[in-house]
Amino acid sequence: MGITDTGPGVEILEELLRDAPRAEPTGRAQLRRRRLQFGFRAIEYLSGGLGGAALGVVIGGTFLETVAAIASYMVAWRFLGTIFGICTDTDARPWSSTLAKAKDTVLMALVLSWLTVGALVALGAPNAVAAAFVAAVVGATVAMNGRGLVHALMLRARDTRQRTLIIGSGEVARKVVERLRLAPHLSVETIGLIDDDVHEGSPDLPRLGALEDLEEVLRRYEVDRVIIAFTRAGHDELLRCIRVCWDNHVAVDIVPRLFEFLDGARTIDQIGGLPMMSITLPQLSLSARAFKRAADLVLSLLLIVLLSPLLLVTAIAIKLDSPGPVFFRQERIGRGGRPFRIFKFRSMYLDAEQRKQDYMDINDVTDGVMFKIHDDPRITRVGKFLRRWSIDELPQLFNVLRGEMSLVGPRPLIAEETAAFSESWHRRRLDLRPGMTGPWQIYGRSDIPFPDMLRFDYQYVAGWSLGRDLHILLATVPALYAGRGAY
Repeated sequence: MGITDTGPGVEILEELLRDAPRAEPTGRAQLRRRRLQFGFRAIEYLSGGLGGAALGVVIGGTFLETVAAIASYMVAWRFLGTIFGICTDTDARPWSSTLAKAKDTVLMALVLSWLTVGALVALGAPNAVAAAFVAAVVGATVAMNGRGLVHALMLRARDTRQRTLIIGSGEVARKVVERLRLAPHLSVETIGLIDDDVHEGSPDLPRLGALEDLEEVLRRYEVDRVIIAFTRAGHDELLRCIRVCWDNHVAVDIVPRLFEFLDGARTIDQIGGLPMMSITLPQLSLSARAFKRAADLVLSLLLIVLLSPLLLVTAIAIKLDSPGPVFFRQERIGRGGRPFRIFKFRSMYLDAEQRKQDYMDINDVTDGVMFKIHDDPRITRVGKFLRRWSIDELPQLFNVLRGEMSLVGPRPLIAEETAAFSESWHRRRLDLRPGMTGPWQIYGRSDIPFPDMLRFDYQYVAGWSLGRDLHILLATVPALYAGRGAY
């Protein structure tokens, strides 16, 4: 079991890589890993089998030829999956994402399609190119979605919930606990914290002891995972804590220093054996901006066409459910601080704005800026469904088409929220067009406090790349399924 992030100092990483024991986890962590391994392996065989079946259908093969295609494609898929590290990687971390393997899966499917074309041409089979393409698409689609489903189902199992101990205290430790509580789907149970000197602003967790008590705490409370947040402990003491965790087969995660800026981190390099993390500069060139805008135009137009039946049905449902217009328009602040009118499907009653003052005392957000209520009584019956699945935001595709928004970007704020910017770096979020989705969408939406949302947006803008946009777009789909913060 390895360390999933960089440590408070590069010296820690250097000594760990050289001296730390490599032990396999036991208990709930091992059960989680075994289930993942079984599930992922089943998905890979299913992906290869269905890809082979599609191959047999497209070439018009007989029953026996189709069976042979299924068997051959399944073996080839499994073999290449092992080479590309797709079938052998069973990352059991709660926050690991199957999206990380999406690129490798697509590349593997592409390589297999070339090999398939060569084999079919050699055998004289008809429709060789079309068959290879369809088989690769079917296999990759089933593999990526299947792995995501297996991962989600495994995390929901109560018997694999990881009992987690926080080493450290203070504001950073509190943020870690808050994030874990906002993500119950991660199946992580924070049981307490240990630290020699408990800092002000610590999370509301019981203190289970001092750092010297770590080994006893791990055994007494059956800890599966330890997260090291900021602490005043010295270098040697932290190294001892990590070694104790590994000796007791407990997974370790470390919140790195300067974590606010690590969205731009790309790799850990070695300089004479000393680990070095590189944080790349944002690529806001004219060509990159032009490509982003072109992608917005093409994809938004395509989505409008494909989703037009859903848009029509939604409009009819809104009209039948409550009196008022179909669309809700509101002024938001866009790129460069320029205002624009955002389009959304109306999900509230007409007098919602007038009734806002009546519910100020039950506002679930305490940052003094945003106004959000769980089970808001101003939301219509249809509106609850629209918000749960983010269908109310689909008309923003027209804002994207008009160049006022982007598919991915910072959250579009109203003027009052923009006026609450208290730091100069807050305004960096205005360097890019606001987005239909973004970091705030995939991290928890309305559950994310306003200051944290500003921090996420800054990290996105400061480390922006087209690859990051693609990752967010892909991560939005499981976020919508989970429905976190959708109210």
